[in-house]
Amino acid sequence: QVQLVESGGGLVQAGGSLRLSCAASGRTFSINVMAWFRQAPGKEREFVAGIQWSGSRTDFANSVKGRSTIYRDNAKNTVYLQMNSLKPEDTAVYSCAAASSFYRIYTSFSSYEYWGQGTQVTVSS
Repeated sequence: QVQLVESGGGLVQAGGSLRLSCAASGRTFSINVMAWFRQAPGKEREFVAGIQWSGSRTDFANSVKGRSTIYRDNAKNTVYLQMNSLKPEDTAVYSCAAASSFYRIYTSFSSYEYWGQGTQVTVSS
């Protein structure tokens, strides 16, 4: 089993920045891909960004591409999502996910086995 704990959410003004963290514990050696998803009220959960645990590939949703970075610290078993130029439409619960059964960065939430509890990000206009 893998446990994921997110942190770093909060309230920020439009144009500001946030860094979300996802700390993994347990069978971290089994992780191949980690990703961030978000869900706004009344909307479906959507892919935000993903990163290979051992490789260099990353992927981003078009909605955050160019203003977000995802990176990892393997020594700390932690993945970070740096989001800049935040917009009110970025407001959502952000959840971290991990997968051990594949190496490709899938954008479908149903592909991921492990999930954190989520952290709220609110961007005020």
